[in-house]
Amino acid sequence: MSKTVTLTIDNQPVTVQAGVTIWGAARKLGIHIPTLCHHFDVKPYSGCRVCVVEVQGGRALAAACSFPVTEGLVVFTNSPKVREARRMVVELLLANHPNECLTCSRSQNCELQALASELGITKVRFPQAKPNWPLDESNPSLVRDPNKCILCGRCVRFCSDKQTCSVYTFANRGFSSTVTPAFGKGLGDVKCALCGQCSVICPTGAITVKDDTDKVLDAINDPDKVVIVQTAPATRVALGELFGADTGTIVTGKMVAALKRIGFDVVLDTNFTADVTILEEATEFLNRFKENRDMPMITSCSPGWINFMEMFYPELVQHHSSCKSPQQIFGALAKTWYAEKQKIDPAKIVSVSIMPCTAKKFECRRPEMRSSGYQDVDYVLTTRELGKLIKSFGLSFNDLPSEDYDPIMGVGTGAATIFGNTGGVMEAAMRTAYEVVTKKTLPGLEFASIRGLGGLREAEVDLEGTKLKLAIAHGLGNARKVMDLIKEGNPRGWNFIEVMACPGGCISGGGQPISHDLNYRSKRIAGLYTDDRQLPLRKSHDNPEVKQLYAEFLKEPCGHKSHELLHTPLPGSGH
Repeated sequence: MSKTVTLTIDNQPVTVQAGVTIWGAARKLGIHIPTLCHHFDVKPYSGCRVCVVEVQGGRALAAACSFPVTEGLVVFTNSPKVREARRMVVELLLANHPNECLTCSRSQNCELQALASELGITKVRFPQAKPNWPLDESNPSLVRDPNKCILCGRCVRFCSDKQTCSVYTFANRGFSSTVTPAFGKGLGDVKCALCGQCSVICPTGAITVKDDTDKVLDAINDPDKVVIVQTAPATRVALGELFGADTGTIVTGKMVAALKRIGFDVVLDTNFTADVTILEEATEFLNRFKENRDMPMITSCSPGWINFMEMFYPELVQHHSSCKSPQQIFGALAKTWYAEKQKIDPAKIVSVSIMPCTAKKFECRRPEMRSSGYQDVDYVLTTRELGKLIKSFGLSFNDLPSEDYDPIMGVGTGAATIFGNTGGVMEAAMRTAYEVVTKKTLPGLEFASIRGLGGLREAEVDLEGTKLKLAIAHGLGNARKVMDLIKEGNPRGWNFIEVMACPGGCISGGGQPISHDLNYRSKRIAGLYTDDRQLPLRKSHDNPEVKQLYAEFLKEPCGHKSHELLHTPLPGSGH
């Protein structure tokens, strides 16, 4: 049994597990200790000194984020000495920070700004010594502004420890200290997977997402263009947070209504092509499994993972499904099948997607993503960009009525909805694979063994005598473990593997709302599973619009037409 210790924080006793930090113990009492370098997703760093507290008998103030509790410890988190130390640290940071709060993309959601307000700082006692670093716009998805960096090191630790890409490092000393990609290169010139997790964990506006809203608005305002928008599964349980909704609230209908009021000509659902993806990938997997070809097969709708695989494991790309992501399948079908059915000149279609993912901005511009004869997806807006767009239109999001997607490519199933979280693609595939293999109705739709937030999970599914060994990994550090095991000869005997670049899957993608809720991933995932249970259709192969697509246009999964439009020329490239 784990040892517990009892201590006193601000005259309140609390009992916690031994080894817990003062910061963690204070949270149990409902006491907020501010911090800038600490984040629940990375190891303590004790760099910013904002979280200092007074420990009775201590010679100096202690960093609460890394100071382990001991029996009988007495802590004061808001003594005059502590408050003055925190103010001093924040004022020094502000003296070295641009005064651009009104125009910064993180305004009103900046941890430095919020902390200055919380501490009652109305003026800075020190002379301004603002740096003048050039803006780094070399990355296709992200923008770095080193002038707004407060040297908290969150991006350094997350990229190195969690994603194992080690893109960022500290450089120089004193007033010239900065965080930069290795050797001072631009973020577009290093092995960046474009996952965007650095933009989520950054407390200020030092790392942000490239904003494409003006380009989309230009298309909407062009009378010669037909602007079609698709919305990804994970957006429906996250967008509401930007308007005060509880984490994980399903806002699908309001999101559709907002998009129509902004001026999109057609509002459709990426869930439709997630269902198409399942038919293609389930068929591809069963074919490979029978032939014992390029096994194990890897599935993913995550372009950040694809970038990672191509950079670090190019020799294993043949293990990946050749099927494109739902976003790109949608783009290809929008400018072929949809255009044909609606009698629209595909040259006039502007295809826009609302995605939780920053890497999608790069994915849509890959040269192989032009199977329709045009760029299949023209622009990608993240969930955060859509939130800002809705606000700029003066829409009262919470008062909007719930509206339906438009017909043709607007119907999706619960299997498609759960694509948005780790294990969802695998579970959706198993719902279809079971019925394809056994020719029987699946007795229970929910695969509990596949679900969870374990970084690398394994499960075995019995398809009436055909046993499949499955693996699910999320976060690129866990993906690296999977690929290393495949390189060793697949000693676990996996047949089918799902990988997502972002921890938790798309629900915590680099373009999603920035949350300070420790349980935000599980809450968003719970929202997706609730949506799955509430939808009338829960298996991809039951989608009537998907059936219509194959009957009229594609003919069969993994057929000639499908390979032409929905698969990439080389296995694993371009998801």
